[in-house]
Amino acid sequence: MKKAVVLSLMVMLLSSFGCASRDYVRQQIDPLVDRISRLESRVDALESRMKSVEAKSAEAAAAAADAKSMAQEAMRLCKECSDKADAAARRAEAAADRAEAAYEKAKKAFELQQKK
Repeated sequence: MKKAVVLSLMVMLLSSFGCASRDYVRQQIDPLVDRISRLESRVDALESRMKSVEAKSAEAAAAAADAKSMAQEAMRLCKECSDKADAAARRAEAAADRAEAAYEKAKKAFELQQKK
């Protein structure tokens, strides 16, 4: 009989500590659920901002590539213009040399006619 009483007391003692009520569990879980919800919303906001930054980065890269190609085209055109200007300067120098030679010829011819 003592064994039965001791056994029943042990069962009652163990069962009183082992069970949790639904309200107690809800009280413990609700703050965690709220915190997880806030964290999920922050993560969603950060992901959307990250996508926005990635899109802007892609646009900037495309704009940089366009600017680079336009700059290369401008450099090519400038080189062509510079080459044409150099060629024109050489032609002008050659024409000046020919004009100077013609002047010297005309000067000699004028001097010869003056001596006659």
